[in-house]
This record gives sequence, structure tokens and C-alpha cells, in this order.
Amino acid sequence: MNPKIKIVPKRETIPSFDPNAVAANYIEYYHSPKKAYKQEEITPKIISKIIKEVSKGININLFLDPAGECDWMEALSDGEWLYLARFRFCQNGKQDEYFFSYNPDYASTVAQTKESDYSDKSVWTELLSGGQSIIPKIHAITNLESGAKAVGFFIRTGELYPGIDWVQEL
Repeated sequence: MNPKIKIVPKRETIPSFDPNAVAANYIEYYHSPKKAYKQEEITPKIISKIIKEVSKGININLFLDPAGECDWMEALSDGEWLYLARFRFCQNGKQDEYFFSYNPDYASTVAQTKESDYSDKSVWTELLSGGQSIIPKIHAITNLESGAKAVGFFIRTGELYPGIDWVQEL
């Protein structure tokens, strides 16, 4: 079954937000479960450190849910490509939500991602979500500065950064 998608284009105006706010309740580096922060440990210094790591390479989960199970963003970078994925698993009959960073330069590769030819470097990055799922270029951006802003915005507000394009799977 192929999911339907909806493009959420970037907006020129970024809403103001409290730069001292922290919406994330738990932050965990994927490859280092010992490197994690609970909400009371998520300080402006830690947020700044994480934002700087985006351009160097990072594999981190930013949880709004303190249990780290149903509401989070994955940020995965190798210093060239950045994949952002927002997952919200809802209960009480609400629809689950899946948003991914969207790279319109690779919009024509959607059909090729269905073929699963992972050797095609014109379609796939080297990034591995969860250490195993290869990321298509259509879901990875190369503007790491905007991507770092998206990571910081999510940590502080719990919302998708409107300064980049997103794609929602419906």
C-alpha cells in the first residue's frame, strides 16, 4: 500500500517563540543510550550543543513524551545530508502522524523509492534511520543551517519548523 502524501511548503515568516522554553521532555542519542537528557537537564547550553552537532553529524531522538514512546522527532545527519522525521502515535481513535523533511530537488525520485534499489545513489543517502532503514534523498535536506534551526525549534516548541519544506504521509 502506497501512502498518500501532502507537501507542507516552507513559510517565509517564522513565528516568534520563547527562546528559553523547552518542549522536549527527553533527548537520546541513538548510538549512545548513556548519552541522554531528561527535561530538567535540557538547558540552553545543551540545546546549543545539539544544534552545533547537526552540521557535523548527529543521530538523535527528541521526545515530547517523557517515556520516549509515542511523540518524537528523529534528527539524523552525516554532515552532508539531514533527515528529520516527526512521529506521533495517537490513541483514542486519533490518526497517527508522520512528517518528513522534504527535498523538492528529488521529487521526481518517488517512483524509484518504491523499487527499493538501494544501490542507486541518485535516490538514496547513506543515512540509516534506527541503524537499518536507508533514507531517500527526497526526505533529506542539504541546508544544514535551516535543519539545525528546525531541530532547535522542535526542542523549544514541540512543533515543526516552518522554515523548511515538509511532507506528510496520510
